[in-house]
Amino acid sequence: MPKRILTGTVTSDKNEQTITVLVERRFKHPLLQKTVRKSKKYRAHDAENKFKVGDTVRIEECAPISKTKRWTVVVEA
Repeated sequence: MPKRILTGTVTSDKNEQTITVLVERRFKHPLLQKTVRKSKKYRAHDAENKFKVGDTVRIEECAPISKTKRWTVVVEA
């Protein structure tokens, strides 16, 4: 099964080698047909600490790195 790749915005870079990424998805509500925005935060591994708040990044699914980290930063989008 291929690894998922998501695009989001960095919301926090305070932790060492970790960034928090806000990923927003849009979809049409099945009954109301209105466009709905849902967002979720993911914690991703940033080995060089090079990403800062506000950067747009792509993250890829990986094996668990810690209790909360299951994603790594692929490249700046």
